[in-house]
Amino acid sequence: MSFVLQKKLANAPQARGKLYVSPEEKAIIERCKQGDLAAFNELVKRYEKPVYNFAYRLTGSYDDANDVAQDAFVRVFNAIGSFRGDASFTTWLFRITTNVFLDERKKAKAHPQTSLDEQMELGESAVARQIEDPGPSPEDLTEEAERGKILQDAVSSLPEYQRTMVVLYHSQQKSYEEIAEIMDLPIGTVKSRLNRARLALKEKLTPLRELFNA
Repeated sequence: MSFVLQKKLANAPQARGKLYVSPEEKAIIERCKQGDLAAFNELVKRYEKPVYNFAYRLTGSYDDANDVAQDAFVRVFNAIGSFRGDASFTTWLFRITTNVFLDERKKAKAHPQTSLDEQMELGESAVARQIEDPGPSPEDLTEEAERGKILQDAVSSLPEYQRTMVVLYHSQQKSYEEIAEIMDLPIGTVKSRLNRARLALKEKLTPLRELFNA
């Protein structure tokens, strides 16, 4: 089985940065603010996949992810008039999606998760993320499922805020600054919670080093 080793969790990627709002997107948002449903549908088409993928990585459930994504877009529709462009639209959208997820977690704390589409490998000083190459064999899928279940259990055991940050940073490739904006937290808090999450994951996965080095 072949894997592409990604950057270790302890290292912040240099390429991460805020996404700007294009003139075309600004025009669509302005139309949305005027109550143009066709414009809002266009906005949904642009972002439904990343929002759903983000929700799925948070919930680990197709049904729950669908509920979170739908609720997020309902909130976006109701709140689009308040979007001022201080942050990128993506950051604002992910903030709403995060809030929906956290609200749902407050209502029901025990939603099991099945898998995370990212695999993490123990490094010398941190847990490193991996992504799977295309075309896995049945044996690969079996091993991948086992790793995914173990990893998901570890990630799911994190406090919701740490868990959300892990997904935002390692799955959605958000910078510290973007995560701070999305979660309305100081950047120092984001860094410290991410560091604690990495240490917790390393502690949980260290006994299984051989499995994750496969």
